[in-house]
Amino acid sequence: MRSNAARQLPLDLPHLVSFRRDDFLESGSNEAALALVERWPDWPSYAAAIVGPHGSGKSHLASIWAERAGARIVPARLLVREDVPRALTTGALVVENLAPGEYDEQALFHLFNLAKEDGASLLFTSGRALESGMAGLPDLASRLRLVPAAKLDAPDDALIAAVLVKLFADRQIAVDQELITFLLPRMERSLGSARELVAKIDAAALSAGKPATRAFVSQLLRE
Repeated sequence: MRSNAARQLPLDLPHLVSFRRDDFLESGSNEAALALVERWPDWPSYAAAIVGPHGSGKSHLASIWAERAGARIVPARLLVREDVPRALTTGALVVENLAPGEYDEQALFHLFNLAKEDGASLLFTSGRALESGMAGLPDLASRLRLVPAAKLDAPDDALIAAVLVKLFADRQIAVDQELITFLLPRMERSLGSARELVAKIDAAALSAGKPATRAFVSQLLRE
């Protein structure tokens, strides 16, 4: 457990988040999506999708697949038609955060056609099912409806608890089960929220020169 003899100013240094396979924690809420990623290249189609709420682990799974497939990653809102051939140079592409009205439908339709023609693989991530009003262009809407999708559920308590323990350990902070149990009902059920909460506790404990105990965190969350 880290300790500090005197109050000190924490350095505002970025804490890198690893999206490697070894850092992915499995649970019932993500097993179907993980199986989809690890099944590649034996997919039933050249395209697949991971669908789930914010903070459920879509980006982590997309990064795992991108490393396996040698894929580039592009936010859906930044995909433009003239960049499609270059985006598919490696033969695989992740299109992240597909949302109705927030992407170029002609560019995505061109991407589907070129990927099929070239034998490339596509992985989409989205916060909603691809058939639920995702496209106004009829031909594109029909393509999206045919994309096999794996659903991510919101992280359950067991997964959030394991993530909290790992996030604290990554920062070299030893915590006990009492603190984890205390935090679970007081936080949003998302992996992003877990990262933000641990960063907040880390900064406060370092600044105060105190260990991250339940009493310290309880006071912190009341402030």
